[in-house]
Amino acid sequence: METLRRGLSRWKRYRIKVHLAEEDLLLPLTVRPTDTVMDLRALLVRQGVTSWKKAFHYNARLLGEDETIKEAKIQDGSVVLLIADQR
Repeated sequence: METLRRGLSRWKRYRIKVHLAEEDLLLPLTVRPTDTVMDLRALLVRQGVTSWKKAFHYNARLLGEDETIKEAKIQDGSVVLLIADQR
């Protein structure tokens, strides 16, 4: 049963929004639970948004580059914040 659930998550899609704080812009994205933060960056680059030297935050928590959508507990309809990296 667990194998079936894992296999189905490959087909599941979430519609999320990325809030670009500096530009006060909300960009809609369609992602899979297995996508990582690096995958989010690549999707933004395809839309013409440079996200380097910026960090993704969700629920007031900094997301790691290799963290998946599922691991970050991002749900369908969520908003992820992209702000300048303070490091």
